[in-house]
Amino acid sequence: MNREGSLKKQAGDVQTSKEREDLMVHLNRELRDIIQNLDFEDTYFTKVNEISFTEFLNNKLLIVLLIRNGIPYSFFSLIKELTPFSLNDWADYLDISRKSLIRYQNQDKAFKPIHTEKIIELAEVTKLGHEVFGNDEKFRLWLETPNYALGNLKPFDLLRDSYGKELLIGELTRIEHGILA
Repeated sequence: MNREGSLKKQAGDVQTSKEREDLMVHLNRELRDIIQNLDFEDTYFTKVNEISFTEFLNNKLLIVLLIRNGIPYSFFSLIKELTPFSLNDWADYLDISRKSLIRYQNQDKAFKPIHTEKIIELAEVTKLGHEVFGNDEKFRLWLETPNYALGNLKPFDLLRDSYGKELLIGELTRIEHGILA
């Protein structure tokens, strides 16, 4: 697979801030619907009906509960739109075939916990990448460029596992605070 080609979006695919804002509204609504269907048992959560996707990504306990239940394709699809990754990239990261992803889409099937966890991890990296770089293009460029602080590997290639994700989160945090290698 040609990763560099798969990461690049067509000029018409770049989201405007209004489109991104609308996508976040839809994502927040879908997240609230999913959370309302979770069984919290004795777990105490306040204001889950008002939670945003950004707040969700900061609530590790809620993430754990969502991972255990899996997320439907419709929610994944919204997350996918926020990320710079193609469907082929997602299939590669989730270690499932593109055909299986399409089957999930056609059935709006819930992902297994192991896949849900990876989806959330990639959403976390994307959220921080957007905060640090301010737009899709700069974040994509960073993902595609070998990075000295990451052993001259492309950040894109480190997203396959949770240790790589943690390295990227650490590097993005350092960049955010002006600490460059």
